[in-house]
Amino acid sequence: MITNKVALITGGARGIGLGIARQLASEGYAVALTGRTAEEQVKEQIAEVKALGVPVIYIGGDVSTDENRKEVIQRIDSEFGRLDVLVNNAGVAPKIRMDILSTTEESFDFVMDINLKAAFFLTQLAANYMVEQVKRCLSPPAGLTAAKEGARAAGVSPPVNTAPVIINISSISAYTASTMRGEYCISKAGMGMVTMLFADRLAEYGINVYEIRPGIIATDMTAGVKEKYDRLILEEGLLPIKRWGLPEDIANAVSILCSGKLAYATGEVLNIDGGFHLRRL
Repeated sequence: MITNKVALITGGARGIGLGIARQLASEGYAVALTGRTAEEQVKEQIAEVKALGVPVIYIGGDVSTDENRKEVIQRIDSEFGRLDVLVNNAGVAPKIRMDILSTTEESFDFVMDINLKAAFFLTQLAANYMVEQVKRCLSPPAGLTAAKEGARAAGVSPPVNTAPVIINISSISAYTASTMRGEYCISKAGMGMVTMLFADRLAEYGINVYEIRPGIIATDMTAGVKEKYDRLILEEGLLPIKRWGLPEDIANAVSILCSGKLAYATGEVLNIDGGFHLRRL
């Protein structure tokens, strides 16, 4: 087991996920990133996180499949031996935006499989792994206790047994109707219930679960609508805070939730959206 805390970030080699990876790596977390892109194509992003001086692994594949999800947890166990943070960030928009009167079953399944099903079942796997980890920390074997004492004697920091945390990256689309991409909205609304369910189930183990709802964030996913939202934000007053959100804004919120400073809260939602959720007259 390594001494660094370990964070698993799905969809971690681009956009919001990469911003989260950089932030947690800067705080000393070892980082496991997943993505559907071949590792060769994201080697610069991986190198960027590694440059922060922490262990980093990249696990390619599609987390909407059971096989890949199991591989992710097995790799983390074999490489790091612990898991302290799961960030369910992987997400896709419909390949083609269609009115809900025309949306296809194929498009619905594509979005739901990655945005919701993958998050639910990866959380299930990670949660079971974390529960066993918590149990071991509560009753560590004699050998592990001796190893910790030996580390102290040698002037090396022993592993920090902080309570694991699960963070779901949702969206303002969880409650904002967009009839040209209904499957996306449904997937994000479902993420809210995933958060509530696991927050309830895992509280007895000291594992807190949170949800972050990003607003309009400048990533490659929103690049195609930049002109539209520039106008809505800067000229038409869509947001009280008159700017685009950045991946760093979401990363900072993740950092807060991982800090342990909100230990007496679980199932909570953070709206990182420039105030979009406010109802104004």
